[in-house]
Amino acid sequence: MPIQTLSSLAEIAPTRWDSLLGENPQPFVRHAFLAALEDSGSVGGRSGWRPHHQLFSDAQGVIAALPVYRKTHSSGEYVFDWAWADACHRAGIEYYPKLLCAVPFSPVTGARLLGDLQAAGRLLDHLTDGLVEQGQSSLHVNFTEADADAVFHERDGWLERLGCQFHWHNRGYRDFQDFLDGLTSRKRKQLRKEREQVAGQGIGFDRREGHQLTEAEWDFVYACYANTYHVRGQAPYLTRGFFSLLAERMPEAIRVVLARQGGRPVAMAFSLVDANGLYGRYWGCLAEFDRLHFETCFYQGIDQAIAAGLSRFDAGAQGEHKLIRGFEPVITRSWHYLAHPGLRAAVSDFLEQERLGVLRYAEAARDALPYRQD
Repeated sequence: MPIQTLSSLAEIAPTRWDSLLGENPQPFVRHAFLAALEDSGSVGGRSGWRPHHQLFSDAQGVIAALPVYRKTHSSGEYVFDWAWADACHRAGIEYYPKLLCAVPFSPVTGARLLGDLQAAGRLLDHLTDGLVEQGQSSLHVNFTEADADAVFHERDGWLERLGCQFHWHNRGYRDFQDFLDGLTSRKRKQLRKEREQVAGQGIGFDRREGHQLTEAEWDFVYACYANTYHVRGQAPYLTRGFFSLLAERMPEAIRVVLARQGGRPVAMAFSLVDANGLYGRYWGCLAEFDRLHFETCFYQGIDQAIAAGLSRFDAGAQGEHKLIRGFEPVITRSWHYLAHPGLRAAVSDFLEQERLGVLRYAEAARDALPYRQD
């Protein structure tokens, strides 16, 4: 049988998995990242994320893979289908468990069909063909890249869903001032004032790579991250151990900004990096300061992207507040296969209307960008 299901990434060698990713892979689909989620207990166990990874092999070995999870809830996905689950509940249809092909807790567009696309398509077919027999309502593939779209278009039953994020694009800037010079006068003054407000509170910044943080500093990073959930009465998705494992296994991909006041750390921003982009993931603070979030999460990231010659900076999902700071609207895509015909038809109608709204929203956002037109 050319298809194999893995209940853990420990069942495949890191080099074999990573060989499917091509040159300059995103950090999120690397074996080191996904295995750290499992080994730290951030997924698996009672988390509601049960690894169900798919491999396709031929005579030469593994040629395609899908990072898949069997889900018993919809948390941590950032493509929101709670309303679909509620509709199923009212209709007496079981929505959970479902299958999700994605990177847990990471709303980042990238490769989801790893390796040979045609073989990956056969893995999709294998999963959708077995949904009813396995007692699963659906298969979802979140934040796909354009190369995968044709695989879904040529298959019946798949529904496309659009979303909108805001990413910063490097237009060959020499430094942050060069970026500011490209903004309208009013926005340029606003951003400069925000940076001055943070500096005026005696806050400075220290940028580190993964291997440069002590365990005590990782404790601080995690305390800040966890606090963003605790203030909302929620438990954090990631465990403390995840950060240590990531620092051990892929330190070169980690970037951390530490904000300090009088030598005392007060906030942090955690990002990952590859050859093309910076990906802001987690932030947190243990004390409140005016405009600190914008400086730590956005302006420090822009500074880093310019200095490293990176083409883009993805600072995370949502947030119209990014728009006036030069982050441009970007359309995201996910794909959904729903086994129940009635549910599929209802969701299809909903997605068509939602699609029009997303496209209108993105167009209006582009018109509101702060860049000079001269």
